[in-house]
Amino acid sequence: MKNDDLPAGRTSPQRVTLRDVARAAGVSHQTVSRAINDKGEIDPETRRRILEVAQQLRYRPSRFARGLVRPGATTIGLVVDDILNPFFPELIAGVISAAEQRSWTVLISTTQNHPEREPELLGSLAGQVDALIGYLSQQDAALAAAVEGLPLVVMGRPAQESAFGAVDVDVRPGVQAAVDHLIARGHRQIGMIDCPTACEPGRRAVLLEAAAAHGVPLPAGAIVAADPNQVGGEEGLARLLTAEPGVTAVLAFNDVVAMGAYRTARRLGLSIPGDIALIGFDGLSVGEVLDPPLTTINVDKRRMGELAVAQVERLLAGEDSPLAMLSTDLLVRDSA
Repeated sequence: MKNDDLPAGRTSPQRVTLRDVARAAGVSHQTVSRAINDKGEIDPETRRRILEVAQQLRYRPSRFARGLVRPGATTIGLVVDDILNPFFPELIAGVISAAEQRSWTVLISTTQNHPEREPELLGSLAGQVDALIGYLSQQDAALAAAVEGLPLVVMGRPAQESAFGAVDVDVRPGVQAAVDHLIARGHRQIGMIDCPTACEPGRRAVLLEAAAAHGVPLPAGAIVAADPNQVGGEEGLARLLTAEPGVTAVLAFNDVVAMGAYRTARRLGLSIPGDIALIGFDGLSVGEVLDPPLTTINVDKRRMGELAVAQVERLLAGEDSPLAMLSTDLLVRDSA
């Protein structure tokens, strides 16, 4: 079967449902269910034709669709970068809490900060679960090939694959509030320790737009790229201050990067926020124990996990799952 023979509106590879198989085979979805589950009361030739269509469409029935589990025994898999990263425990808690409300089970796996392992982990979990959730960085086409039709919800970005659910973060309100706050505090030379463009360019774009609206455009040297970890923050602030020594306020890509910037500021003998103001991103509770406590753009990570599970529920029911957006706000502490 060629792509032209796929159900209308679909291009391979995407999630194929039982109803898609029924439409392509010209039978009811109940007949497809009986064929897939090897039930009686179906003509052998019809069953053979249905199974052939299902194979050509790469239809992959979930454990629930195969009748192997009770509706209340649904299992979802969750893949994250690193469970030691302080961003993820709250997100994981949100997923588990929402799953428990539905009497679902959650299997958790981590790439250990090796994103190239994402397809392998998804493929491994796919045989054990009914749906998958992931904070993933690989391209959607690679993820679709790994899950082979199993429902998948991606977090922290929109989905290009129409069959995927997605939960993204609207960075605009938080970054805009951060710039407004810095301008109100008298800062006119603002910098940023950013992640490389492939990570998430939205924060940088909103920062540039908001600063320009206040009449304080950022020079090219005021944005430096760094790894999104503590070491990246240390190196990033050092390079930023070398390139633009007049910078008095810095937005960090995330709170962990901001923590690294704290160390460099202290090493250089700079006071926070007297000599340099720092704002993080993510709203990690660990920021409260820094001295001074870290001002940060807050993301409700628990809610993010809850929204992902709600997306899974819709996908398992065969419904469309439009992009869910999570807003951000500024959590003012004492570093800016």
